[in-house]
Amino acid sequence: MPKMTNQYPKNCRDRNQSFSWHNGKRIYHGVWGSPEAEKSYRRFIAALLESPALPLRIDKDTDVLVSELADAFLGQHESRMGKADYTNFQYAVGYLAVNEFSPKKLKEVRSKMVKAGTLCRSTVNRYIKYIKRIFAWGVEEELVNANVGLGLRAVKALREGEEGTFDHPEREAVPYEVVAATLPFLPPTVAAMVQLQWLTGMRPSEVFNMRVGDIDQSRGNGLWYYSPMRMISLSWRIHSKRESNP
Repeated sequence: MPKMTNQYPKNCRDRNQSFSWHNGKRIYHGVWGSPEAEKSYRRFIAALLESPALPLRIDKDTDVLVSELADAFLGQHESRMGKADYTNFQYAVGYLAVNEFSPKKLKEVRSKMVKAGTLCRSTVNRYIKYIKRIFAWGVEEELVNANVGLGLRAVKALREGEEGTFDHPEREAVPYEVVAATLPFLPPTVAAMVQLQWLTGMRPSEVFNMRVGDIDQSRGNGLWYYSPMRMISLSWRIHSKRESNP
Protein backbone atom coordinates (compact mmCIF):
# COMPACT_ATOMS: atom_id res chain seq x y z
CA MET A 1 0.00 0.00 0.00
CA PRO A 2 1.45 3.39 -0.94
CA LYS A 3 2.49 5.51 2.02
CA MET A 4 1.71 9.18 2.48
CA THR A 5 4.43 11.50 1.28
CA ASN A 6 4.58 15.27 1.63
CA GLN A 7 1.80 14.88 4.23
CA TYR A 8 -0.88 13.78 1.75
CA PRO A 9 -1.63 10.66 -0.36
CA LYS A 10 -0.29 10.30 -3.86
CA ASN A 11 -2.39 10.21 -6.98
CA CYS A 12 -1.88 6.56 -8.01
CA ARG A 13 -2.78 4.63 -11.12
CA ASP A 14 -4.50 1.24 -11.48
CA ARG A 15 -4.92 0.36 -15.15
CA ASN A 16 -6.89 3.32 -16.47
CA GLN A 17 -8.16 4.51 -13.09
CA SER A 18 -6.78 7.26 -10.84
CA PHE A 19 -7.01 6.67 -7.08
CA SER A 20 -5.52 7.54 -3.69
CA TRP A 21 -5.16 5.53 -0.51
CA HIS A 22 -6.84 6.88 2.63
CA ASN A 23 -7.50 5.02 5.89
CA GLY A 24 -6.82 1.71 4.18
CA LYS A 25 -9.32 2.34 1.36
CA ARG A 26 -9.00 3.38 -2.24
CA ILE A 27 -10.54 6.71 -3.16
CA TYR A 28 -11.21 6.62 -6.91
CA HIS A 29 -10.96 9.87 -8.90
CA GLY A 30 -11.84 8.73 -12.42
CA VAL A 31 -9.98 7.91 -15.64
CA TRP A 32 -6.24 8.50 -15.30
CA GLY A 33 -5.17 11.82 -16.81
CA SER A 34 -8.70 13.09 -17.39
CA PRO A 35 -9.74 16.59 -16.23
CA GLU A 36 -12.39 15.00 -14.01
CA ALA A 37 -9.79 12.85 -12.25
CA GLU A 38 -7.46 15.79 -11.71
CA LYS A 39 -10.31 17.88 -10.30
CA SER A 40 -11.41 15.04 -8.04
CA TYR A 41 -7.86 14.57 -6.72
CA ARG A 42 -7.47 18.28 -5.95
CA ARG A 43 -10.79 18.32 -4.12
CA PHE A 44 -9.78 15.17 -2.26
CA ILE A 45 -6.55 16.75 -1.04
CA ALA A 46 -8.30 20.01 -0.11
CA ALA A 47 -10.91 18.13 1.91
CA LEU A 48 -8.25 15.95 3.54
CA LEU A 49 -6.19 18.94 4.66
CA GLU A 50 -9.30 20.49 6.17
CA SER A 51 -10.54 17.29 7.85
CA PRO A 52 -8.48 14.07 8.13
CA ALA A 53 -11.70 12.10 8.56
CA LEU A 54 -12.62 13.10 4.99
CA PRO A 55 -16.42 13.01 4.98
CA LEU A 56 -18.11 13.47 1.61
CA ARG A 57 -18.20 17.23 1.19
CA ILE A 58 -21.04 18.64 -0.91
CA ASP A 59 -20.92 22.21 -2.13
CA LYS A 60 -24.45 23.08 -3.22
CA ASP A 61 -23.01 25.37 -5.90
CA THR A 62 -20.81 22.63 -7.34
CA ASP A 63 -21.71 19.36 -9.02
CA VAL A 64 -20.66 16.19 -7.27
CA LEU A 65 -18.23 14.19 -9.35
CA VAL A 66 -19.50 10.78 -10.42
CA SER A 67 -16.38 9.24 -8.91
CA GLU A 68 -17.22 10.89 -5.56
CA LEU A 69 -20.78 9.60 -5.70
CA ALA A 70 -19.57 6.08 -6.54
CA ASP A 71 -17.02 6.12 -3.72
CA ALA A 72 -19.65 7.33 -1.24
CA PHE A 73 -22.06 4.59 -2.35
CA LEU A 74 -19.43 1.84 -2.02
CA GLY A 75 -18.35 3.13 1.37
CA GLN A 76 -21.94 3.18 2.61
CA HIS A 77 -22.82 -0.30 1.32
CA GLU A 78 -19.57 -2.26 1.72
CA SER A 79 -20.71 -3.90 4.95
CA ARG A 80 -24.25 -4.51 3.68
CA MET A 81 -23.65 -6.60 0.58
CA GLY A 82 -21.85 -9.82 -0.21
CA LYS A 83 -18.31 -9.88 -1.55
CA ALA A 84 -19.46 -10.87 -5.06
CA ASP A 85 -22.02 -8.05 -5.27
CA TYR A 86 -19.52 -5.51 -3.93
CA THR A 87 -16.94 -6.61 -6.52
CA ASN A 88 -19.51 -6.32 -9.32
CA PHE A 89 -20.42 -2.80 -8.21
CA GLN A 90 -16.71 -1.89 -8.20
CA TYR A 91 -16.36 -3.24 -11.72
CA ALA A 92 -19.36 -1.26 -12.94
CA VAL A 93 -18.06 1.88 -11.22
CA GLY A 94 -14.80 1.50 -13.14
CA TYR A 95 -16.61 2.69 -16.27
CA LEU A 96 -17.76 5.95 -14.64
CA ALA A 97 -15.44 8.88 -15.25
CA VAL A 98 -17.49 11.94 -16.24
CA ASN A 99 -18.56 14.98 -14.26
CA GLU A 100 -22.03 15.53 -15.71
CA PHE A 101 -24.19 12.47 -16.26
CA SER A 102 -27.23 11.91 -18.45
CA PRO A 103 -29.01 9.11 -20.32
CA LYS A 104 -26.73 9.71 -23.30
CA LYS A 105 -23.65 9.45 -21.08
CA LEU A 106 -24.97 6.21 -19.62
CA LYS A 107 -25.39 4.82 -23.14
CA GLU A 108 -21.81 5.84 -23.91
CA VAL A 109 -20.66 3.94 -20.83
CA ARG A 110 -22.68 0.94 -21.99
CA SER A 111 -21.15 1.20 -25.44
CA LYS A 112 -17.67 0.99 -23.89
CA MET A 113 -18.67 -2.19 -22.10
CA VAL A 114 -19.99 -3.71 -25.33
CA LYS A 115 -16.94 -2.70 -27.37
CA ALA A 116 -14.61 -4.25 -24.80
CA GLY A 117 -15.93 -7.58 -26.10
CA THR A 118 -15.55 -9.38 -22.77
CA LEU A 119 -19.02 -8.94 -21.29
CA CYS A 120 -22.11 -10.73 -22.56
CA ARG A 121 -25.34 -8.79 -23.08
CA SER A 122 -26.94 -9.88 -19.79
CA THR A 123 -23.83 -8.85 -17.82
CA VAL A 124 -23.77 -5.42 -19.49
CA ASN A 125 -27.45 -4.96 -18.64
CA ARG A 126 -26.74 -5.97 -15.05
CA TYR A 127 -23.87 -3.50 -14.68
CA ILE A 128 -26.05 -0.71 -16.09
CA LYS A 129 -28.63 -1.58 -13.43
CA TYR A 130 -25.88 -1.25 -10.80
CA ILE A 131 -25.02 2.22 -12.08
CA LYS A 132 -28.68 3.26 -12.06
CA ARG A 133 -28.94 2.01 -8.50
CA ILE A 134 -25.95 4.13 -7.45
CA PHE A 135 -27.56 7.24 -8.92
CA ALA A 136 -30.92 6.38 -7.34
CA TRP A 137 -29.16 6.24 -3.99
CA GLY A 138 -27.53 9.58 -4.77
CA VAL A 139 -30.96 11.11 -5.43
CA GLU A 140 -32.22 9.71 -2.13
CA GLU A 141 -29.26 11.26 -0.30
CA GLU A 142 -29.70 14.57 -2.20
CA LEU A 143 -26.28 14.22 -3.83
CA VAL A 144 -27.78 13.95 -7.32
CA ASN A 145 -30.46 16.02 -9.02
CA ALA A 146 -33.69 14.03 -9.13
CA ASN A 147 -34.04 14.74 -12.86
CA VAL A 148 -30.73 12.95 -13.51
CA GLY A 149 -31.90 9.81 -11.73
CA LEU A 150 -35.25 9.95 -13.53
CA GLY A 151 -33.53 10.38 -16.90
CA LEU A 152 -31.29 7.33 -16.40
CA ARG A 153 -34.36 5.17 -15.76
CA ALA A 154 -35.41 5.87 -19.38
CA VAL A 155 -32.39 3.95 -20.76
CA LYS A 156 -33.74 0.56 -21.83
CA ALA A 157 -31.84 -2.71 -21.52
CA LEU A 158 -30.00 -4.12 -24.53
CA ARG A 159 -32.20 -6.49 -26.48
CA GLU A 160 -31.17 -9.86 -27.86
CA GLY A 161 -29.32 -9.54 -31.17
CA GLU A 162 -28.34 -5.88 -30.84
CA GLU A 163 -25.22 -5.01 -32.81
CA GLY A 164 -21.97 -5.70 -31.01
CA THR A 165 -23.54 -7.80 -28.25
CA PHE A 166 -23.32 -11.53 -27.69
CA ASP A 167 -25.06 -14.08 -25.48
CA HIS A 168 -23.60 -17.20 -23.95
CA PRO A 169 -25.26 -20.42 -25.15
CA GLU A 170 -27.86 -21.88 -22.82
CA ARG A 171 -26.58 -24.48 -20.41
CA GLU A 172 -27.49 -28.01 -21.37
CA ALA A 173 -28.35 -30.81 -19.01
CA VAL A 174 -25.49 -33.08 -17.95
CA PRO A 175 -25.85 -36.47 -19.69
CA TYR A 176 -27.30 -39.01 -17.26
CA GLU A 177 -24.36 -41.33 -18.00
CA VAL A 178 -22.12 -38.76 -16.29
CA VAL A 179 -24.54 -38.45 -13.37
CA ALA A 180 -24.76 -42.25 -12.96
CA ALA A 181 -20.97 -42.59 -13.02
CA THR A 182 -20.64 -39.93 -10.32
CA LEU A 183 -23.28 -41.20 -7.87
CA PRO A 184 -21.17 -44.06 -6.37
CA PHE A 185 -18.60 -41.50 -5.22
CA LEU A 186 -21.12 -39.30 -3.36
CA PRO A 187 -22.44 -39.63 0.19
CA PRO A 188 -25.94 -41.17 0.20
CA THR A 189 -27.69 -37.88 1.06
CA VAL A 190 -25.89 -35.91 -1.65
CA ALA A 191 -26.49 -38.71 -4.17
CA ALA A 192 -30.22 -38.58 -3.43
CA MET A 193 -30.21 -34.80 -3.84
CA VAL A 194 -28.46 -35.11 -7.23
CA GLN A 195 -30.96 -37.71 -8.42
CA LEU A 196 -33.87 -35.52 -7.32
CA GLN A 197 -32.42 -32.57 -9.21
CA TRP A 198 -32.05 -34.68 -12.35
CA LEU A 199 -35.64 -35.95 -12.18
CA THR A 200 -37.34 -32.66 -11.31
CA GLY A 201 -35.11 -29.86 -12.63
CA MET A 202 -34.97 -28.29 -9.18
CA ARG A 203 -32.21 -25.86 -8.25
CA PRO A 204 -29.67 -26.97 -5.62
CA SER A 205 -31.06 -24.40 -3.17
CA GLU A 206 -34.59 -25.73 -3.71
CA VAL A 207 -33.49 -29.28 -2.92
CA PHE A 208 -31.51 -28.10 0.09
CA ASN A 209 -34.54 -26.23 1.49
CA MET A 210 -36.91 -29.21 1.31
CA ARG A 211 -38.44 -30.25 4.63
CA VAL A 212 -40.10 -33.50 5.66
CA GLY A 213 -43.21 -31.58 6.66
CA ASP A 214 -43.62 -30.27 3.10
CA ILE A 215 -43.93 -33.82 1.63
CA ASP A 216 -47.36 -35.49 1.55
CA GLN A 217 -47.27 -39.31 1.48
CA SER A 218 -50.88 -39.84 2.62
CA ARG A 219 -52.68 -40.02 -0.71
CA GLY A 220 -52.34 -43.81 -0.94
CA ASN A 221 -51.14 -44.04 -4.55
CA GLY A 222 -47.46 -44.59 -3.79
CA LEU A 223 -46.54 -41.07 -4.91
CA TRP A 224 -45.05 -38.29 -2.81
CA TYR A 225 -46.35 -34.75 -3.24
CA TYR A 226 -44.04 -31.88 -2.41
CA SER A 227 -45.45 -28.40 -1.75
CA PRO A 228 -42.80 -25.76 -0.88
CA MET A 229 -43.76 -23.66 2.14
CA ARG A 230 -43.70 -20.45 0.08
CA MET A 231 -46.25 -21.97 -2.33
CA ILE A 232 -48.47 -23.02 0.59
CA SER A 233 -48.22 -19.51 2.02
CA LEU A 234 -49.07 -17.94 -1.36
CA SER A 235 -52.05 -20.29 -1.82
CA TRP A 236 -53.30 -19.41 1.66
CA ARG A 237 -53.03 -15.67 0.97
CA ILE A 238 -54.92 -16.01 -2.33
CA HIS A 239 -57.63 -18.09 -0.66
CA SER A 240 -57.96 -15.59 2.20
CA LYS A 241 -58.25 -12.71 -0.27
CA ARG A 242 -61.01 -14.49 -2.18
CA GLU A 243 -62.87 -15.25 1.06
CA SER A 244 -62.71 -11.61 2.11
CA ASN A 245 -63.73 -10.34 -1.34
CA PRO A 246 -66.48 -12.71 -2.60
